[in-house]
Amino acid sequence: MGLRDDLERFREVGEQRREDLADFIQYGDLGQSRPGEIKIPVKIVSLPEFEYDQRDKGGVGQGDGGTPDVGQPVGQPQPQPGDEDGDEGEPGEEGGEHEYYEMDPEEFAQELDEELGLDLEPKGKKVIEEKEGPFTDLTRTGPDSTLDFERMFKEGLKRKLAMDFDEDFVREVCKVEEITPREVFEWARGENLPVSMAWIEEAYADIPEEERGTWSSIEAVEENVDRQSVHQQIRREGIKHVPFRREDERYRYPEIIEEKEKNVVVVNIRDVSGSMREKKRELVERTFTPLDWYLTGKYDNAEFVYIAHDADAWQVEREDFFGIRSGGGTKISSAYELAAELLEEYPWSDWNRYVFAAGDSENSSNDTEERVIPMMEEIDANLHAYVETQPSGNAINATHAEELERHFGTDSDDVAVAYVNGESDVTDAIYRILSTEGDDDE
Repeated sequence: MGLRDDLERFREVGEQRREDLADFIQYGDLGQSRPGEIKIPVKIVSLPEFEYDQRDKGGVGQGDGGTPDVGQPVGQPQPQPGDEDGDEGEPGEEGGEHEYYEMDPEEFAQELDEELGLDLEPKGKKVIEEKEGPFTDLTRTGPDSTLDFERMFKEGLKRKLAMDFDEDFVREVCKVEEITPREVFEWARGENLPVSMAWIEEAYADIPEEERGTWSSIEAVEENVDRQSVHQQIRREGIKHVPFRREDERYRYPEIIEEKEKNVVVVNIRDVSGSMREKKRELVERTFTPLDWYLTGKYDNAEFVYIAHDADAWQVEREDFFGIRSGGGTKISSAYELAAELLEEYPWSDWNRYVFAAGDSENSSNDTEERVIPMMEEIDANLHAYVETQPSGNAINATHAEELERHFGTDSDDVAVAYVNGESDVTDAIYRILSTEGDDDE
């Protein structure tokens, strides 16, 4: 193993020493990441290098002109094909390839599931393809090559069991003194025997004259002649034949499988009024950013809408969302009115929808009860969530989150309320939100 192999091994060790995912979400630098690439800092390990032994300044190979001084590193590996041109940075400098562990949103979502014990399984909504599956369904018509003989036999057997009766016993009833075919038929109907009048007339006509009047009554027949059910007859004699009819035929045809694309639109709403100071904005960013990464990793196609509001609401770009600060008042319903308008482009029948809002729970008088709650109930979504950020403790008029909890309860499967008063609360809030969604979200 050479020095370059050692360096690669040390880099692998460094990646194993990246920040714990929860610590990164709570305290790490989220700004180094992009929407499709999460960069988690690696705790740097010292790379190996050779130095001259300070105890021995002599030795073969030392001389004037370019000779390294005592303690100066030597033997750095030469650049290899594919190495980046330019000077190599010192350990700890930004841009070193061993300073960040990079993961895509899919890996992030998988690791967050493991870290927090989540089991969110998104459902596809928009059908993008229909294809034939296994031949598991049955129909009454089809090509001969798909005829299901086993099922046809079962259908014929069911009909045989339903239509058969003890013919010998009915013939004995026909021998009752002075009984008529009509009386035999009415008795058979009372016994639920599937026998036709034509069959009885034929059987009655076949009775020899000397056997007519053998029995004085039907009761006498029942007392003296053993009567067998169809099941007993089959067990005793077996099945000699099963007469099949056209209606017994069953043909296999493939199950039609709908392949659905997992689409999601996430509406992120943030209070940007004067009371939302820097610390509150930072806590919102720490909560919403991992949620965006997670849902990007879970869905085939994820789109995000960002809404800022004070007393009014307006759509913004993600780059501006977390930094905006306004001096106006607060009317949260304005954001939900805009969200409802923007979501018209994402039909509930085709899109999974999440509406996440955050602020310090301050709102205009009666706005939560009279406007926000009714709109949350009207906007179809997998999940509505509100994140309250109050790092300095609750203000007297910060009641929005409490009003939501009073109305929807704490065990709703489509509304979550979370409280983030500091960095240590962020992962708990994320778990609270993502674990709330119920199984049936369609």
